[in-house]
Amino acid sequence: MYKIKIVTVDDDPDILDVIEATLEDEYTVIKASTGQEGIDTIRREKPDLVLLDYNLPDMAGPDICAKLRLDPFFLHTPILMLTGKGEIDDKVKGLESGVDDYMVKPFAPDELSARVRMLIRRSNIHLDANPLTRLPGNVTVNNEIEKRIQAKDRFAVLYLDLDHFKALNDYYGFDRGDEAIKTLGRIIIETIQKQGQTSDFIGHIGGDDFVVITSIENAEKIAQDIINDFERATPQFFDEKERLQGYILTKDRSGIEQKFGFVSVSIAVITNRYREFTHIGQISSFEAEIKEIAKKQLGSTYVVDRRDSPPQE
Repeated sequence: MYKIKIVTVDDDPDILDVIEATLEDEYTVIKASTGQEGIDTIRREKPDLVLLDYNLPDMAGPDICAKLRLDPFFLHTPILMLTGKGEIDDKVKGLESGVDDYMVKPFAPDELSARVRMLIRRSNIHLDANPLTRLPGNVTVNNEIEKRIQAKDRFAVLYLDLDHFKALNDYYGFDRGDEAIKTLGRIIIETIQKQGQTSDFIGHIGGDDFVVITSIENAEKIAQDIINDFERATPQFFDEKERLQGYILTKDRSGIEQKFGFVSVSIAVITNRYREFTHIGQISSFEAEIKEIAKKQLGSTYVVDRRDSPPQE
């Protein structure tokens, strides 16, 4: 059973011990004592919540929070900041950097537990996070697209899913399939961190389906970089025998035994460069058609909606 994971960052070992003793029965608690260690630990562990001290030896808590909020993966991760001052200006700086709640040290353990439960509960209500990748789910994805439609932004939506995924699951089991999903999620996040902008959005609709919202100008570069990195990673999902022969032998959806090659990724790219969208249903309709075209091609590929072209003179 999955146990909610919390990373706590504080340079006071006594505070770290108190937090661990208070929360360890209910949560997995991972400790860090400096800002950089905290950032590295958070990026590695991808916690459900962060407890962050305001003053650390190498950097301030609000600066750490602001840095995390630039990462699409941690845009919605609840952050509870601890301060020994309780001054108004500290709280303002923290809230402006993206902190979700504040507590003043010393704190009562019961209050800490209550605040943590509240933040996690509120996060689960507002963010239908996928439990496998902790990325925003379908409701949040739809809301994000609708928000951009209403704002009349110019944007591109990349819809990604895996080919031969069912065959991989059937042959090796769900753990191997989960590994492929998590790898694709990680590659998407790393690509957006390198090529994207702070306004970009990543969502995990469910199963092996992901969504990226980005600028029209960056869309094809991002799609190609995701494909390149995933193609390098995909052989790892196969055992040596199947990796050498280049396929697995298993039944298709009709119950007929077939050869299936390495898992690949298909990407449909939809933009509003030359047309207006008025509701998300229009985008979904185009996406289904374009992704079907992409999935008919061999290997990993992306296809841009070719109806997205200037009107003929």
